Amino acid sequence: MKFLMMIYNDDALLNALPAGEFDRLMRGCFVHADELRAQGCLLDSMQLEPPAQAKSLRIRDSKMSVMDGPFAEAKEYLGGFNLIEAADMDEAVQMAMAFPWSRTGRIEIRPVRDTDAVRRRVGA
Repeated sequence: MKFLMMIYNDDALLNALPAGEFDRLMRGCFVHADELRAQGCLLDSMQLEPPAQAKSLRIRDSKMSVMDGPFAEAKEYLGGFNLIEAADMDEAVQMAMAFPWSRTGRIEIRPVRDTDAVRRRVGA
């Protein structure tokens, strides 16, 4: 099964880390990611730029709006993701627990829907 591991950051907690701690955590994160990739469990990963560099789109009453930054202000924001392969949710949670980012935000793990099955179901 594929799972998307979404890493949410909280700048207040990140900024409260002692000097050098973020870099230490990030190095450990890369080491863990490299191990998972070598095992065939990490399929892809990306970091995202801060929400201030984003654009948000929405259509209401047939009118398109384009806004700077995130649409909803939130304490935590999506900072990156890992696409992983795991036997089940328990194994996916175990993989996520080795990443440090639940200390400075949270990690959401969500099963990836089988898009091919959906395509077949809707005849696309």
